[in-house]
Amino acid sequence: MGLLEGKNAIVFGLANDKSIAWGITQALHREGANIGISYAGDMLEKRVKPLAAQVGADFVEQCNVDSDEQIAAVAEKAKAHFGEIDILVHSIGFANKDELQGYFYNTSRAGFHLAMDISVYSFVGLARAFEPILRRGASLLTLTYYGSVKVAPNYNMMGVAKAALEASTRYLAADFGPRGVRVNAISAGPIRTLAAMGVSGFRDMYKNYADMAPMRENVTIEDCGNAAVFLSSDWAAHTTGEVFYVDSGYNIMGVMDPRKE
Repeated sequence: MGLLEGKNAIVFGLANDKSIAWGITQALHREGANIGISYAGDMLEKRVKPLAAQVGADFVEQCNVDSDEQIAAVAEKAKAHFGEIDILVHSIGFANKDELQGYFYNTSRAGFHLAMDISVYSFVGLARAFEPILRRGASLLTLTYYGSVKVAPNYNMMGVAKAALEASTRYLAADFGPRGVRVNAISAGPIRTLAAMGVSGFRDMYKNYADMAPMRENVTIEDCGNAAVFLSSDWAAHTTGEVFYVDSGYNIMGVMDPRKE
């Protein structure tokens, strides 16, 4: 019997089989959760539906999270399909490619608004829409990155958005705590996802990452999936408002350790 047997989970932001959302989806399914999937835009449908079939998900809905109406519609469909939700995963982030290179001060007003809306407010909007059908003991999860607290070259607007997302996680945790609902963020090390490849210089950062991380290893979408299982399970029943690092210890380092095993 899996850790999540009988729980209902819906994952927002699945794009392809390289995405962190897919690692989480597979892990939740492995541990017995009933899976629902939401994706953004018609272009992703042909990628997502075969993945949904692999985990037995018959709730597969498109949702553009810049629309409160679409969010509300998906929440209503989820209520009709599942009744109640135990796990909601927010794996959504977006900024214009122009905002992910060069100097941060060149960020446009429109680009700033867009990144904050899609990457941050969408989590708040989903939490509000699903609040009526969250079972006591439910878990809300989002995905962040260390560029929220330290400067990562070219991460720019996404770093600012992730900082706001982490603050939102804490405020949501305070709001939902009295209902027994937990809200946490997973901060993953660099992974070769579709979103990450849009950051200028990502390949070099990825290549050098393991040299600085204490464990001398990169992380995988499977690592993130296992962390999501823990945070969604009763084993983390009193863990909320936290940023949970899955990064081989990279975040603890100040400078590169010259010692090598």
